[in-house]
Amino acid sequence: GCNPLAETGRSKLQNQRAVLNQQILRAVRMRAGAENLLRATTNNKVREQVLLELSFVNSDLQILKEELEGLNISVEVYQNTEETFSIPLVPLGLKETKEVDFTLPLKDFILEHYSEDSSEYEDEIADLMDLRQACRTPSRDEAGIEMLISYFLQLGYVENRFFPPTRHIGVLFTWYDSFTGVPVCQQNLLLEKASILFNIGALYTQIGTRCNRQTQAGLENAVDAFQRAAGVLSYLKETFTHTPSYDMSPAMLNVLVKMMLAQAQECVFEQTGLPGIRNEFFTLVKMTQEVAKVGEVYMLVNTAMNQEPVKENIPYSWSKLAQIKSDHYKALAHYFIATVLCDHELQSGDDEDQQEKALSQLYDYMPEGLMVLTVLKDKVQRKQLGKAHLRKAIVYHEEALRVCGLCKKLRNIDVLQEVLTAAHKRSLLKYAQQETEDDFLSLIQAPDILPKTEYKIETIAPQFSKVKVKDFFHRLGPLTVFSAKQRWTAPRTIHIHHEEGELGFGLKGGSPVQIYCLDPVCSAASMGLKEGDYIVSVGGVDCKWLGVNEVLEKLRNVGEQPIEIEVISCQDTAASMHSKSATYSVGMQKTYSLICLAMEEDKIDQTKKAPLKLPFLSWGTKNRQKAASTLCLPSAVAGSSQIKKKLSPFTLLNTESSLY
Repeated sequence: GCNPLAETGRSKLQNQRAVLNQQILRAVRMRAGAENLLRATTNNKVREQVLLELSFVNSDLQILKEELEGLNISVEVYQNTEETFSIPLVPLGLKETKEVDFTLPLKDFILEHYSEDSSEYEDEIADLMDLRQACRTPSRDEAGIEMLISYFLQLGYVENRFFPPTRHIGVLFTWYDSFTGVPVCQQNLLLEKASILFNIGALYTQIGTRCNRQTQAGLENAVDAFQRAAGVLSYLKETFTHTPSYDMSPAMLNVLVKMMLAQAQECVFEQTGLPGIRNEFFTLVKMTQEVAKVGEVYMLVNTAMNQEPVKENIPYSWSKLAQIKSDHYKALAHYFIATVLCDHELQSGDDEDQQEKALSQLYDYMPEGLMVLTVLKDKVQRKQLGKAHLRKAIVYHEEALRVCGLCKKLRNIDVLQEVLTAAHKRSLLKYAQQETEDDFLSLIQAPDILPKTEYKIETIAPQFSKVKVKDFFHRLGPLTVFSAKQRWTAPRTIHIHHEEGELGFGLKGGSPVQIYCLDPVCSAASMGLKEGDYIVSVGGVDCKWLGVNEVLEKLRNVGEQPIEIEVISCQDTAASMHSKSATYSVGMQKTYSLICLAMEEDKIDQTKKAPLKLPFLSWGTKNRQKAASTLCLPSAVAGSSQIKKKLSPFTLLNTESSLY
């Protein structure tokens, strides 16, 4: 990974994000304690003091949330360093996490589960921890993407090796929400895998915004990066459906995918106009539909951002930027078609049918009393319709400038103001160049323009198979046998004697080999060898990865001397799964929820019928009344012992969409 102490603009932002996360955590804990005290006390003076303190804490949380939003809209840092005159693109910030020490849990598990000397695996555990640490500061290029993917794939091996489905091994993962800064802690490795996937998508967005949009290659790379970001986020949404973090909820991921595809579409339009837009009829018609498509997709993004439950947590400035871009590109579409109508009269040598067909494809309907062919031939009607489009363009430009002026954070982005102002002035100048004597007679309303693009933007699914990863814990044996799901006996030593050149058993399978057709009266059977046992070593040499022929060769080479082999026997893997876990998450309105293992249930009378076990992520909703801190700032304090809450469409673990 990158040097975490490097004083780059991006590292400074990530450091500020980490500091804000800690401040938010402290404030949320203070609120949790105050709410617990408010719930417990009956003293009116104490209640008044607690309510006053809660108001201050909530104000601090709101300020911290606004500061975090400011980091999310600090788009200038991520843009290309070349001088550009383009509207900035929005990247995603990387999720922050705490350090995780795998050493003791994995060493204990290796000793207990695999019956091996755990000290021999210290280097492998250190490599895993080093890789995780490097993933906290990935470089903003393909090498950074490859490193994150390699860790994600390595987690697949780690999950199968060390995370049994029946219990937790004591590794606690903490990740901070990218938008709210609130931490989520779980012993479930799925949180780690989902967060790494989110950071892969976020890193792709940062690569896309860094591309030089003044070159064809740079724009192609930007389009590819945003499509890949959308593909990773879409994969995350489909694969991890119950993540307890708002930034990875299905609703939020759906919006982020739309935003990335919209930014890819925007780069496609810039790519089309990069060589310059010729003032020619068919070129302008094509550009009109292309830019109208960009305006349409940003309008859909803005609509999605303003829907519940996403509206509460999406940065306000992102929503306004989507609205500004929608208005800006719609205005450009009307400006282009106005230029077609005002600057290009039908000449005798022009292809009348082709121009009529091209123009008719722009509109779903024509204003009353107008026909496409008539407009092409009639100079007055062309002027009137062109000016109507210019008026609509000016309205859209003014709305974009108004919205930009109302948002403090967007108002401070100089290049955004410059682009919007220049486009507005250009439309005003074009309108002023037209004759104005008959303006009071012109009642034509410009029709909407149908969007169309020749370049279909789609998500690009992540290609994990291109990154080759070797299992750090390869020495434990083939994963099909030596996994956390399987259980077996401790290795048993068997002394093998050749009996008239025969072993008394056969071998089958791949790696490791199994005992097959065991003679029940042979010496090996009398020493405890069983049908189906796996051979893990021969003569003190590990043979978990050896095939049948290689093991037989080792056994034959012994001659008449006895040899020691070590074998293991598989056991029944059926066991009851724990329905609870030590985890805390923030899922309730104005709440910091700490869910711990509820030991009191062990005291339940054994004669009672045991309740149905719940999936891991649904436990918090079912048992939130038993949680150590299930808190909510009350709207009416007196007399209410329970506060009814609605279920959120986010996930079974959450109960309200609002955090603050």
